[in-house]
Amino acid sequence: MTRMSRTQADSPQTHANSSPDGVHIEPVKAHRDARGSVFEPLNDDELKSQRNVHVVLTGPNEVRGNHRHASAVEMTTVVGPCLVRLKEAGVIRDVEVPMGETWRFTIPPGVTHAYRNTGNEPMVLISFSTEVHDPNASDTTREQIL
Repeated sequence: MTRMSRTQADSPQTHANSSPDGVHIEPVKAHRDARGSVFEPLNDDELKSQRNVHVVLTGPNEVRGNHRHASAVEMTTVVGPCLVRLKEAGVIRDVEVPMGETWRFTIPPGVTHAYRNTGNEPMVLISFSTEVHDPNASDTTREQIL
């Protein structure tokens, strides 16, 4: 995959892919009917390596994230619409998760990430981490990119 420059961040990607730095992006199969939808954010093998999970509801046009992790791998599943901004090796790239689609982002240590709700309803994020959350010894570094 070709990395996007800062100027290319104005044209978000709308398809799943991976980057050379290890960010992996993939659609998650959701089962939908008149009641809504259901999906499994991780499979059994992926779940075994996780040490923390949190669910985030984000209001319209609000942003979550704007940080990177020193050692944790974070697997975040998002239900679109959402603009995901990644900063990999100093390069910014935007990925647009379309309305009604569910995508998973596997983000390795050192990659700054942020999520903006581009819809009119609350956005759902489910994040798993390979590290235990410890507010007294956080591996998180704040960096505003969105």
